[in-house]
Amino acid sequence: MKNILITGGAGFIGSQLTSFLLSDTEYNVFVIDNFDPFYPKEIKEKNISSFLTNAFYTFINGDIRNYEVLNSLPQIDIIVHLAAKAGVRASINNPIDYQDVNVAGTLNLLEYARKQNITQFVFASSSSVYGLNPDSPWKENAELLPISPYAWSKISNEMLGRVYSQLYNIRFIALRFFTVYGPSQRPDLAINKFFRNIRDDQPIPVYGSGESIRDYTHVSDVVDGITKAMLYDSSNFEIFNIGCGNPITLNHLIQKIETLCDRKAKIVNYPVQQGDVPVTYADVGKANKLLGYSSKISIEFGLKEYSEWFFQNEISPLKLTDSKL
Repeated sequence: MKNILITGGAGFIGSQLTSFLLSDTEYNVFVIDNFDPFYPKEIKEKNISSFLTNAFYTFINGDIRNYEVLNSLPQIDIIVHLAAKAGVRASINNPIDYQDVNVAGTLNLLEYARKQNITQFVFASSSSVYGLNPDSPWKENAELLPISPYAWSKISNEMLGRVYSQLYNIRFIALRFFTVYGPSQRPDLAINKFFRNIRDDQPIPVYGSGESIRDYTHVSDVVDGITKAMLYDSSNFEIFNIGCGNPITLNHLIQKIETLCDRKAKIVNYPVQQGDVPVTYADVGKANKLLGYSSKISIEFGLKEYSEWFFQNEISPLKLTDSKL
C-alpha cells in the first residue's frame, strides 16, 4: 500500500479527495490540517468526522511549517499539497502572512520531501496566477499577470517546485484549479453565498456589472485531476490547468440559482474590488493529452446536485473572513 500525505486535508477539496482515496484499498491516507480560522473549525471537523474510525486514515492537527509535525509521519510515497491561506481579497490586506504560510510552508514541505526521498509532489495552484491576461482561454504557457499576493504566492510555489524538481529529482506537478464548487464547499464562496442569501431573502452583493466570467469546476473533476497527477510519471515538472472549460457570467449563474431556489435574488451592485479579475477560462488540452483529464460535470448538473445537498443540510449564516465572488 502507498502512504499518501494530504496537507490541508480537512478542507473542501482535501476531504473530497480523502473520501475518494479511502474507497480504494491501495492507499493509507495521512492528513495534516491546522484548522486555519479563515472559516469555522466546525465545518472542517464535520468534513473529516466520517474518516476518523477508518483504519487507513490518520489525522494530525498541525502546521506544515512545523518540521516536528512532518517528522512524526511514516515514510510517505506521495504528497498532495493543498494547504494554504485562502482568499484573494484577504491576501491584499495581509500579504506577509500569505508569504509566510503559503511560500515558506511549501518550502518546508519540499525540504521534507527532499530529505525523505519522496519523489512525487502534487501542488494545488490556482487560476488566479493568470490575473489580467486578456487572452483566454488560458494555456499553461500564457503570460502570468497576477494582481494579488495570493496569486503571487502560488506562482512562487510553482517556481520552487521547478527548482526542486531539477536539483533533487522530486517530480513536481502543479495543478491550476479553476473556481472549484460542489457539496461541502467553503461557505465564503459565491455559489454557497448565493443559495444562502436567496433562501434567506437577503441581498446578494455583486461587485461590478455581474458580467465577469468564471470557469466553475466541480470538485469531483478536481479530485479526478489530482488522482491522475498522483500517478503521472512522464516528466519531472509539469503544470496543468484543471478546469471545466465552459465558463459562464456571474449574472447567468445567479439566474440558474434563482431557478433552483424558485425565487428571485435581491442584487446590490458594488464597485469591482481589488484582486478581482474579469475572466477565468481554462484551456484543458494539455491535461487531456498528458493526464487523460476531462471535465465530466456540467454547471447545470453540478448546481442541481449542489441545490439538493444545500437544502438537505440547511446551512446557517456564518461569520466569514472573506468572500470571493
